[in-house]
Amino acid sequence: MSFQIYVGNISYGMREDTLKELFEQYGEVTSVNIVKDRMTGRSRGFGFVEMADKDEAEKAIEALNGTDVDGRNIRVNVARSKRE
Repeated sequence: MSFQIYVGNISYGMREDTLKELFEQYGEVTSVNIVKDRMTGRSRGFGFVEMADKDEAEKAIEALNGTDVDGRNIRVNVARSKRE
């Protein structure tokens, strides 16, 4: 089972490989997805990181939430499932 993490307030220039490297400091990252606008293809300023291990995911959330990345204080927390 993997653990989904929401990452908000990321810079619009952030690339998925850069975001992955940031989280890999805390454990195995299984996927990264920066959400993009369908019309423009531009980042919407948030994304999701999936990690293999719950403890590693919790360490990453605790360590990275509120930290400055590319001049922006990112928000990092457990992703909630979409409401129907």
